[in-house]
Amino acid sequence: MNWLPPALSTYAADIDRIFYVILVITGIIFVAVEVTLIVFMIKYRGREGRKAYYIEGNTKAEVIWTVTPAIIVLALAFASQDVWSRLKNPDRFPSDALTFSVEAKQFEWNFTYPGIDGVLGNGDDFTIRNQLHLPVGQPVVVHTSSIDVIHSFFIPVFRIKQDIVPGMVIPVWFEATETGEFELACAELCGLGHYRMRARVFVHSQEDFASWMAEQS
Repeated sequence: MNWLPPALSTYAADIDRIFYVILVITGIIFVAVEVTLIVFMIKYRGREGRKAYYIEGNTKAEVIWTVTPAIIVLALAFASQDVWSRLKNPDRFPSDALTFSVEAKQFEWNFTYPGIDGVLGNGDDFTIRNQLHLPVGQPVVVHTSSIDVIHSFFIPVFRIKQDIVPGMVIPVWFEATETGEFELACAELCGLGHYRMRARVFVHSQEDFASWMAEQS
């Protein structure tokens, strides 16, 4: 059973892999702890004529249950470092990426696209509310910003989620692997209208995206 949304970006499978590793490790620890609790509850339950007694503790056990989680956390950190850097380090963003920007505000997304020259910040840019259009098989960098409160740029099928902090411009990148229409949501409680802060992501073929851009320009 696939209980996660479809993985439709180039790095989505890597993120899912890390997620499942963490899920298995934490699941095993959870089951072990709960079984131990049940065994101890039964074994050391109150009984007629049995008195409770005081114990000093066990230094060896304390060291084990402190060091073991630390080793697991460090191992996970090292295992996920390359994926994290590839996603978050602007120096490792694809050099051939298309560049858009989005301005978040209560309770909408305003996407700005480059015009004919393909460069943001010139007079031919245009802005569309609550619609992100992009081509399949092409890296895309979105410069995110907010004009009021903290929002979170979240596209589940691409496994991209980035908090947007007022006063900061934070770039994110992804590359869609399939065409279609998908949901973009705000994943940070941003006010009473948070529930309706949604947008649609339209992934076009290369030809259809070029035609769409030409129509808008």
